[in-house]
Amino acid sequence: MDKYEVMLFPRAYRDLEEIYSYIALEKLEPGIAKGFTDRIWDAIESLDSFPDSHQDRLVGRYAGKGYKQLIVDNYIAVYRIDEELKRVYVVTIQYGGRNL
Repeated sequence: MDKYEVMLFPRAYRDLEEIYSYIALEKLEPGIAKGFTDRIWDAIESLDSFPDSHQDRLVGRYAGKGYKQLIVDNYIAVYRIDEELKRVYVVTIQYGGRNL
């Protein structure tokens, strides 16, 4: 079985940091923030196997352009797959209620 290299765009890293900051500082729940971001991170890392098994992105600016989405709790990681290089590029991680 081929493994894919999972790479995050700088924006996706910032998104993950902002999710943590919002929950830890705005909601005053640093323990919950860490657990939440750990679950998102673990799910993203799991894209190294079978990244094509997730659904295509059908709404928002990434719809119809070959992007896929990984849903983790209330968040969506939008990514694309480069089959030739065996890489997964995570573009952004956003709250599911937001129109990407």
